[in-house]
Amino acid sequence: MSDAIQIRPVNREDFDAWLPLWDAYNAFYGRSGETALPREITQITWGRFFDGYEPMHAMVAERDGQLLGIVHFLYHRHTTMAGPICYLQDLYTLEAERGKGVGRALIEAVYARAKADGAQRVYWQTHETNQTAMKLYDKVAERSGFVVYRKGL
Repeated sequence: MSDAIQIRPVNREDFDAWLPLWDAYNAFYGRSGETALPREITQITWGRFFDGYEPMHAMVAERDGQLLGIVHFLYHRHTTMAGPICYLQDLYTLEAERGKGVGRALIEAVYARAKADGAQRVYWQTHETNQTAMKLYDKVAERSGFVVYRKGL
């Protein structure tokens, strides 16, 4: 048995282990029960990770063959930079693994991948009530000061 956390790209065989983490992530943000994310969206998202034309990517953290966490990220253009920037969209670790370096390892892996892919910045957002995660985020990045506005269409 090893304590080492391995970060790697997700593969198609990971679906059954990835899905409970994805569902837990969505439940954490209130997307469960009557407001659950439709399975069709989950299937579309999963397929995007393996479509070479999509800018969306996924990595997993594992130890001894068990998935401990997931991270999803995508690249997009920016009006003030020549290269792409990376949006870290989803990050989730098993509750029992929080505070053990899994989240940090996933973020650092995104940093390394984004840099290798020519991105000039990695950014993300979190809910203001996610104080546990923000303790980590304050150590590995700087707050931008921007406030997010949105409107459903």
